[in-house]
Amino acid sequence: MPWFIYMRSAMTMTDSPASAAQIRKIYLGLVIMIGLAALDQSIVSTALPRIVSELGGLAHLSWVVTAYVLASTATMPLYGKLSDQYGRKPLLYAAIMLFLLGSVLCGLAQNMFELIAFRAVQGLGAGGFMPLAQIVIGDLVPPAERGKRQGSIAAVYALTSVLGPVLGGLMTDALGWHSIFYINLPVGAVALYVISKHMLDDRPHRAHKIDYLGSLLLTGAVTTALLVLALGGTEWPWDGAQVRYLAALAIALTVALLWHVRRAPEPVLPPDLFDNRVFNVASVVLALTFVGMMGSSVFFPLLFQMVMGASPASSGLLTMPMMVGLVLSSSFNGRVLMKSHGRYKPAQIVGLALATLSFGALAWGIAARAGYGVLEPAIFVLGMGLGLVMPNMTMAVQNALPAMRRGVGTAMLGFFRSLGGLIGVTGSGAILAQQLHGQTANAALYRHAIATIFGAGTVLVGLGLLMLFWLPELPLAVHVGARK
Repeated sequence: MPWFIYMRSAMTMTDSPASAAQIRKIYLGLVIMIGLAALDQSIVSTALPRIVSELGGLAHLSWVVTAYVLASTATMPLYGKLSDQYGRKPLLYAAIMLFLLGSVLCGLAQNMFELIAFRAVQGLGAGGFMPLAQIVIGDLVPPAERGKRQGSIAAVYALTSVLGPVLGGLMTDALGWHSIFYINLPVGAVALYVISKHMLDDRPHRAHKIDYLGSLLLTGAVTTALLVLALGGTEWPWDGAQVRYLAALAIALTVALLWHVRRAPEPVLPPDLFDNRVFNVASVVLALTFVGMMGSSVFFPLLFQMVMGASPASSGLLTMPMMVGLVLSSSFNGRVLMKSHGRYKPAQIVGLALATLSFGALAWGIAARAGYGVLEPAIFVLGMGLGLVMPNMTMAVQNALPAMRRGVGTAMLGFFRSLGGLIGVTGSGAILAQQLHGQTANAALYRHAIATIFGAGTVLVGLGLLMLFWLPELPLAVHVGARK
C-alpha cells in the first residue's frame, strides 16, 4: 500500500490524506520558488558591471549582493518559527510577495543606494524560500521516502548556474539591466498560483501569541553580528571603534534574547530546540562545512583567471564539475542509498571524507602548480561529497524534532549553514588580504594565497567530519504525523 495513505496531510490540520498527485504539484511549486531565487542571484551577478556603469557607486558594488545575503540570512529563523505558529502557506505567500515587491523596486531603482536598499527587501522575502520549502517537504513526505526527491533541488541550482549568467547577459544587452528584475514577476506568479491552488489551508487550530520582543531581539542580534562579519576588515578595520561598538551591541542583544526566551510563553527561539543532540551536532557540522566550502570555493574564479589564465566565461564553466558532482551524488543518495539502507549517517561520513580529501588535493595541487587534470577531478569529487551531506543533514534534523519544532529547527539549521558561509567568505578574504599585504600582486602570490585558503578549508571540513561521528542516527519515520 502506498506510503502516502498513512500520513495526515501536512498542509492541513484535518485528517484528510494528501494524494501523491497533490504532493507532486506542491513540490513543483516549491521547486519553482527555489529556482526563482537561485536564478535571480546568478543573473544579477552577471549584470553588475552594466549596473555600475549606469548608476555609478563602484565602491559600494559588493553591497548589491551583501544586502541581499544579510537580509535573507537574518530572517530565516523568523520564517521557521512563524510557520510553526501560523502555518506554512501564509508564510510562503508573504515570502514570495515580498521578494516580488523587492524585484519591482529594484527594477525602478535610480541610484546605487536605492538598488542596495531594494535588494535588502528582496532578501527579506528570499530568506523564507529554502527553509519553508524544506519544511513543507518535511511535512509532506516521511523521512524514509524523502531522499528520492533531493536531486530535484540540487538540479535546479545546477541548471540556474548555467542558464543564469547566459540569460542575464542576453537580457542586459537587449533590454537593459532593469529587465533582469522584472523576469522574476511571471516566474513568481506561477509559483504563487501552483501553491495557492494545491496547498490546503494549514492554519493551526489554537491561537498563538506573537513574540514581538523576541522577534525584535533575534533580528537585531543576527543583523548586528552579520554586519560585523560583512564590514569588519573591509569597510572598517577589525580593531576600529565601529566594529567594537557593533560587536558589543550584538553581544548585548544576544544576552537579552537568551534571557527573554526562557521567560516568554511562546518564544520565537524555543530553548528546548537546543536540547536536541541531533540538531546541535548537525548545526555545528554544517556551519564548519560551509565555513570551509564558501571560504574556498568563492575563490575559484580568482584561481582560474588570475593564476591559470582562463577567461571569465571559461572560469564559470570550470566550476561546473562541482555542481555536476553534487547533483549526481544527491540523486544517487536519495534514489539508491536511502531507499536500500534507510540510513543517513554513513553517506554523510563518506561525503565529508570525500570533501576533506578534495580540499586537501586542491590545496596541494594549487601550491604544486598542478594543471586542470588534477584540479577538475578534485572539484568534481568535492561536489560529490557535498551532495551526500547537505540533504541528509536536513532530513536527520527533521526526523529528530517533534512536529511542532520542525519549522523553526529546519530554518535555524539553514541559518547556521548561511552563517558559516558568511564567516568563511569573510575569513578567507582576511587570509587573502594578509597574504597580499605589502606585496606586488602577481600570479605566484595569488597561487600561494589561494592554496593557503584551501588548506584552511581542509582543516575546517575535517573538523566537521570529526564532529559528525557524534551525530546520533535515529530510525527514519515511515509516516508524517499531524502537528501538535
